[in-house]
Order: sequence, then structure tokens, then C-alpha cells
Amino acid sequence: MTQLPDTAPAPGPGPADDPAAGAFRADRQETSVGGAVRAYVDRIRGGDLGALPAVLGLLALCALFTALRPETFPTALNVNNLLVQAVPITLLAMGLVFVLLLGEIDLSAGVVSGVCAAVLAQMLAVQGASWWVATLAALAAGALIGLVTGSLVALVGIPSFVVTLALFLGLQGATLRIIGEGGTVPVRDEVVRGIANSTMPVAWGWGLAVAGSLVWGALSLLGWQRKHARGLARQPLPVVVAKVVVVSVLVLATVAVLSADRALNPAVELAGVPYAVPLVVVLLVALSFVLGRTAFGRHVYAVGGNAEAARRAGIPVARIRVAAFVISSTMAAVSGIAAASRLSSVTPGSGAGNTLLYAVGAAVIGGTSLFGGRGRVRDALLGGLVIAAIANGLGLLGVEAYLNYLITGGVLLLAASVDALARRRAAATGH
Repeated sequence: MTQLPDTAPAPGPGPADDPAAGAFRADRQETSVGGAVRAYVDRIRGGDLGALPAVLGLLALCALFTALRPETFPTALNVNNLLVQAVPITLLAMGLVFVLLLGEIDLSAGVVSGVCAAVLAQMLAVQGASWWVATLAALAAGALIGLVTGSLVALVGIPSFVVTLALFLGLQGATLRIIGEGGTVPVRDEVVRGIANSTMPVAWGWGLAVAGSLVWGALSLLGWQRKHARGLARQPLPVVVAKVVVVSVLVLATVAVLSADRALNPAVELAGVPYAVPLVVVLLVALSFVLGRTAFGRHVYAVGGNAEAARRAGIPVARIRVAAFVISSTMAAVSGIAAASRLSSVTPGSGAGNTLLYAVGAAVIGGTSLFGGRGRVRDALLGGLVIAAIANGLGLLGVEAYLNYLITGGVLLLAASVDALARRRAAATGH
């Protein structure tokens, strides 16, 4: 009797025995709330502090200045002033994050903002251009300067420190040539002045805050659902919901404060969110999307982490460097426009002085590494608020100017030290 062959498939290795499945098991693992907390603590112990120092520092500064000046610091008028003061530095720092992620530096960013503001003011006051033509001219000037800077660094091979130091000196001369020595060009265009000095209707502020919170919450939940359906690693749902609730409460609380009447004269009503605040939020979302959701953003992190490895992987390193400098200088132009709006004028000293130092300090204090490869655009927002809170609080206390410089410099030195120690800790622990 002939025995028929067994046609049933031989039992193969199950998912638990599949080497390929085992290699990706960590990417498909669902983390519990306790596991997420332990992973966060492990990251901190490993040197990845993220924005934690900036958040704690901002909370400490607010508590300190509220205790010292309870009648002025936490008022709606001062909160409005603090946010508007932070706008130019924050915008400048948001652009610098792209350059710092590459391990480069742009020492000319501050004076680029001054040159672009001078172009804007001259177009408005002398040429009689409309606000949008003058704004486009200022943005184009910033992008052109960034293109030249990035080309000299990436294509010619001159160190960014040397190129931007030369431009730091040269562009101050360009601003002086445009404005004129000792001159001041007023900015009288209502649209440009309204960026920092006008507020949107209270209903608009509430509508944008509620709509933004709902959209962000929906996108967060959809992202979690997409990862859950594909079996990818994801944060626990309670953690995602908690983040959405905390951020939404902060946004709505800020709008509630700014919606209160903060006019010193009872006969005048002054309430609403300044237009500069949603401008910062829109640019924050756009640049965060570019860095976190696009191939360009992944290439920026790759070049900042290891430029040679990125080149061998086929990433156009030179093109990425040029693009980062273009973004930095274009954001400097936006910062210059915001500064011109706040002061309603442009002088030969616009963008000079401590503007660059404050912007670099804002990015580093927020968590962006000076050594490249680590940082987010939101770091600039947190760091900008810290810098503005220091200046605002010390101003309310009426301290001497030298103390302002000493304290701000100390905070920047502390942030750079934390960054250096965190990198050393990360290298030691293999993170």
C-alpha cells in the first residue's frame, strides 16, 4: 500500500518565533501609562531633558515675580505686554533652530532682521508702497541674504562663524546706508503697526482658541487611532488625552486673561488677543510640521546628527544647509517686521545689540542643542517666554540695567551647561 504524501503545510514558526517579527516587536509594543512614565524618567536620566528645564524655569520665574510684584506682574495688561515683547525674539529664535540643528551658527540673524525692517520702512515711507508690497520686499531681502550665507557656508566651505560674523558687521553698514546715520524712519501703515499694537475682537480670539484646540485634539486622536490600527508603537490613550486637555486649558486660560479689559482709563476698553500672538502660533505650527512631518525635516536632523553619515546615505547635505540658512534669514525678516510694528519705527540700531544673543539664548534655554541634532521649534517659544519674563519681571522690580544683563547671561550660561552635561550623560548611557 502506497502512502500518500502529507499535503498539509508543515507547522512554521509562529509570530513569537519569527525572527523578523521579533526584530520589530518593540515597534509594535503598546505602552501602558506606567510604562510611558518609566520611559520618560529613563530618558531624563539618560540626558534627554527636552523642554523640562525651560518649563520649570518659566514656572519658577512666574511664581517669583508674582510673589514680588503681585499687583502688576500677573495682571492682564502685563501678560499682554510680556507676550508682545517676546514676539520678535521668539520669531528670530524659531528660524535659528534650523541652523542650530545642523550644528552651525548664524551670528548675522539679528542684523538681518534690522536690514529687512529698514527695507520695509523705506518702502512704506519713501517709496509709498502698500503694506503687502513692502512686506514681500522685506521677506525677499531676508531670503536672499540667507541664500548668500548658506551658499558661502555649504558650497564655498567657509565656516558659518566667519561668514555670519562678516555679515554681522557688513549688514549693520547696510542698515545705516538705508536709514541714514542718526535717522529714524517711522512706520505709520496701520496694517503693519497693527501686528503688535492692535487686538482682534474678543469673539475672534475665543473662536480661534476653541477651533484650534478642537482641531489639534482631533488630529492627536486620529494619529493615535491610525497607529493603533496598524499595530505601531504609540503612547497610551490616557496620556494623549491628558496632553490635549492640558494644552487646551493653557490656551483657553491665556485667551481668558487677554479678553479681560486691561485699559488703565475706565473710559476706554482694551481687550482681545494681539494679532502678533496668532501669527507666532501659525508659524510655530507650520515650521513644526516642516521639521517633524517632512523628509526635509528628517534630513535636517540627520545632517545635524552626523553629516558624513547623512552624505553617505544620499542626503544632499549642501542643499539642506543652504535651505536652513534661507529659513533662518526669512524668519529674521519676519522678526524685523514684528519689531518695527511694535516700536512703530526703524533705526540704524534695529536688530543690533543684544537681539541675536537673546534669540540664541531663547533657542538654547528652550532645549535646542548648540551641538546640533536635537531641538524643536517649540523650544524657541518656551525660551523666548523665559527671556521675556526675565526682562519683564526685572523691569517691574526696577533693578539696575547691569543686573538684567548679569541675570540673563547667567540663565543662558546655565542652559548651555545643562545642554553640555545632558549630552555627556547621553553619551555615557548610550542614549
